[in-house]
Amino acid sequence: MNAKPGQGAWRCGAWKHRLGRPAQKLALIVALASGILTASVSLAAQPRAAVQGVEDRRLREEIEQAVGDEKTAPESRIEARRRARQAADSAEALLRSEGFYDYTIEPDIGEGDTPNAVVNITVGPRSTFAAPKIEWQGPTPADDVKSTAGREATLKEGAPGRAADVLAAEGRIVSTLQQGGYADAAPGERQVVVDHADQTVRPTFRIAAGALTHMDGIVLKSKGRTKRKWVEKLIPWRKGDVYKPNAVGELERRLLDTGVYDSVTVALAPAPDASGLRPVLVSLADRSRNTLEFGAGYSTTEGSDVDIKVSSYDIFGYGDTLTYEIRYASIDSRAGVEVSLPHFGHPGQTLKTAADVFQTVTTAYTETGAQGSADLTRRYGKTSFLTFGGSLTLSKVEDTRTGTLNILTGRLLGAFAYDRADDPLNPRRGFKLDARVEPTTITGDETIAYLKLQAQGSVYLPIDRDMRTVLAGRIRAGSIIGGRIPAIPASDRFYAGGGGSVRGYEYQTVGPHYADSTPVGGLSLIEGSLELRRQITPVIGGVLFVDTGTVGGQIQPDFRHTDTAVGFGLRYNLGFAPIRFDVAFPLQKPSSASQQAFQIYLSIGQAF
Repeated sequence: MNAKPGQGAWRCGAWKHRLGRPAQKLALIVALASGILTASVSLAAQPRAAVQGVEDRRLREEIEQAVGDEKTAPESRIEARRRARQAADSAEALLRSEGFYDYTIEPDIGEGDTPNAVVNITVGPRSTFAAPKIEWQGPTPADDVKSTAGREATLKEGAPGRAADVLAAEGRIVSTLQQGGYADAAPGERQVVVDHADQTVRPTFRIAAGALTHMDGIVLKSKGRTKRKWVEKLIPWRKGDVYKPNAVGELERRLLDTGVYDSVTVALAPAPDASGLRPVLVSLADRSRNTLEFGAGYSTTEGSDVDIKVSSYDIFGYGDTLTYEIRYASIDSRAGVEVSLPHFGHPGQTLKTAADVFQTVTTAYTETGAQGSADLTRRYGKTSFLTFGGSLTLSKVEDTRTGTLNILTGRLLGAFAYDRADDPLNPRRGFKLDARVEPTTITGDETIAYLKLQAQGSVYLPIDRDMRTVLAGRIRAGSIIGGRIPAIPASDRFYAGGGGSVRGYEYQTVGPHYADSTPVGGLSLIEGSLELRRQITPVIGGVLFVDTGTVGGQIQPDFRHTDTAVGFGLRYNLGFAPIRFDVAFPLQKPSSASQQAFQIYLSIGQAF
């Protein structure tokens, strides 16, 4: 089913203003959005100085970026000369970092009382790498580690002598030593010789490997309730193992995953203990024992909602979270409690148990009942999750066709999530995948068994190098196998339309309807969205989007009746996430008599 209020977007008032044909709506959107997406041109500053004499286009662009911009033109010749000297310094640093050491740079200014700053550059030949060397300071590491470090120091002979490549090679050497168990490995003062006669760069890395480190247990520093034995079960190494920085990082990540600490610090002790092993220091700063969250919203089409949530942390000393929630809303009201036990039975595994009573009131159906559930989620890597669980729901479902059904629903859950996006609330690169398989059995006034399948994928492609413009796409599909309408309760069918679905259409109004305009719901669902996102200023962005979707009465998607909407929006960056404001226009003739000419949505975070 599509997202309930509080899970998707908030939908604000929709004015009763009727637009003409789809082509006219598109023309209006393009006219409004063109100003949003091109406004950054008028805000562009002018270069601090003009760069002259550089023929290579890419190098010139990099120098111009290093030189930077100014908001206003210079007010005097003195100011212009100052800017020219600053630009020359920036250009010199850029050229040296790119391996150009035989350059000439001349800062200058043009004619007139208020001339512009200029830098004239002769790039000269680019120096290339000659064979690097490693000089070991103190004990030499084991032969296998030494050999691996030597390979990591390799700089291809004849490659451009970039300073960044020298620093990167040095970092790889130190990292290789640390991965090999030399925890105190550190770089010394490197020597880089530039030979202007043959235009070569010869780096010599001076590295102190230190002694091979073996690990002990942990030293826990915490004023909270966290039990030491629980933390010890999360340790991913054994006493006496050779030091592995990834193991220390994994312990820190496991503790942070609980969400019950304001800060977690996990670090190797600076010196070995009496046994000659190095313990690991773990410092935990508890977050506030209890938190109170309050939320409220209103929509002319989806009504009001008030949400109160109280959470208590680390009550049992196992990184646990106990949450009480009460929500009153026109569509989805509920009260319940949830217990989350991280690293249950195995590190990276979370058990969540919940119980609540609820009432859902929509145009399609009304459902009142109580539910209990338990889910076990296992993390793989940093952002991959596999979930198995089950729920039992006792409810009364009322709809206009089947009347009232008193049913008991048993549901198993298998779910998978794979997240490779760079930001959970404002992604600009990467992708996300998730899927759910739910075998379902219903008994009571109706007896039926079926399989409900859902999957969704999103992808984010930056169009420019600084990721100011991003093309984002989403597709969602669902199917119910083994069931039929009306045997499947209305509350468990697929619906589309609304802020978390096909924007521009009212909640649940995409798809087939009865004669009285009540949504039927379906056995299959296909939704898709495409957005062009543009960052205009550091805090303001603009979006153009297209949403489309269809709900079918069979297990296969029905593309004969597809509803599509177009729209535009603004984003205001709060630092941690953007505020989203969208206006969407339906392109098809409304199925519902109450459908407005456009809808407005307001929420936090991108649409997907």
